[in-house]
Amino acid sequence: MIRYSILLFGIIATFLIAMFGLTILPKIFIDEGVKDPTYFTPFEVREGHRIFVREGCIYCHSKQTRPEGFGADVERGWGRASEATDYRNLLPHNLGTMRTGPDLANIGARQPGEEWHYINLYQPRAINEESIMPQFPWLFEVFSEDARPGRDGLNLPERFRIPGMKILPADEARYLVAYLISLDQETGVQ
Repeated sequence: MIRYSILLFGIIATFLIAMFGLTILPKIFIDEGVKDPTYFTPFEVREGHRIFVREGCIYCHSKQTRPEGFGADVERGWGRASEATDYRNLLPHNLGTMRTGPDLANIGARQPGEEWHYINLYQPRAINEESIMPQFPWLFEVFSEDARPGRDGLNLPERFRIPGMKILPADEARYLVAYLISLDQETGVQ
């Protein structure tokens, strides 16, 4: 009988030590350094993430900056190496498996201006002549120059402009750009 009680005590002690070491200690040491993401709360950014997934951006752009020694991401100025906490509360997790276009993990710090993102979404070749990124014109509205006074259209190069018309971002383009600008590893909040 004594042997069974020692065995039972050993099993329970092993379970409690494992639970303490695998769940409670990490909570004490790791959670203090993890900040709750603030960019997931605004409606525009959540919608932008949904549009990012819907439009298939993840098929060409990863959001996973590799550490030094595993590629030239840091040398390209794409930001610090990605960490697990960068993807906390991100559903679906869309790290990407292929990188045809640049990594977007830190695009908000590299390109913080909205106008650049709008032009890149509407006509990527206006930013980079050799870009293979597709256009997303359905995220924009085209109005005559007289319509919507007080709002300027995109500042496109002359060859991409539509004469007598101005191009304005629709709500979905604004949401997507809000999401892209929120991808900023410099702030420490992802």
